[in-house]
Order: sequence, then structure tokens, then C-alpha cells
Amino acid sequence: MARPAKLRCVDRLPDIESFRPVGIPINDLQVIGLSLDELESIRLKDLEGLEQEQCAERMRISRPTFHRILQSARKKLADALINGKAIQIEGGNFELAQRRFRCDNDGHEWNVPFEVRANKLPVSCPKCLSEDNQPTPLPHFGVGRRCGRRFRGGRGR
Repeated sequence: MARPAKLRCVDRLPDIESFRPVGIPINDLQVIGLSLDELESIRLKDLEGLEQEQCAERMRISRPTFHRILQSARKKLADALINGKAIQIEGGNFELAQRRFRCDNDGHEWNVPFEVRANKLPVSCPKCLSEDNQPTPLPHFGVGRRCGRRFRGGRGR
């Protein structure tokens, strides 16, 4: 039996969910699915200019795993740009760096960092210390698409 994939820490959800070439109807385009962990690898390495080791640490994965994710993302982006395909950002195997929780006891809301959730430490309300709480829903991202924990999706997979 295969070991479960390790969640990748993603800083935030993007503001947009797709790109396409101008002047071509979306129905006439092939669509490439870019996962949120692939998008995060591009953001860290190419936009922020971090070294791969730093990027891997920020995503809480090994450097070879980061390299594979980055390589896959770059190949998909190159294919879309050179061959005029649309890019759909969706899915992936990730967890947000900060997650908001709400206490069922007193309604207090607070952020819990990825490290606490990854180590499976109990999450108790900082105000009343109750462990009776729930994560707040993730912001809506894409029509009919799921985001977050252990979702692997996208077209062409």
C-alpha cells in the first residue's frame, strides 16, 4: 500500500481561476489544469525568486518533491503559452498556511498556522480554552470546484 501524499502548504488562494488566449472562444480551446500547489511553486520560485530549498521549506515538502511540482507546472505553462491553450487553476494536494477556526462555545474566531494542524496538536479556543470548535469554510474558488485538503483534481489527469 502506498504512503499517503504529504500536504503542500499554500500561502493563499489566487484571485483568479483561469487564463485563456484573447480572441478565441473558450469552447474552441484545449484546457490545461494547473493545481494550486503547482501555482504556489511558480509563485515562490519564479515570482519571489527563492532558492528551491527555501521554496520546499515554505511548502513543507522535500526539495526533490518541490522540483517535481515546479517542473510539472512549468511544462504545463509552456504548453499553454506555445500551443494557445487555456489554463484552469484548480485542485491539488494542499492546505492553506493559515486556517480560520470558530469556537462553537462562544463564537470566537482565530487563525491556526499550518504547523499546528500538520502536527495534529489539539486546537482549543484561545479565549475560553474549549476544544469544541470547527474550521470556517474556505473561500469559494471556482464554480463547482473543491479546494483544500486531499483534493486531487483537474483536467487531463
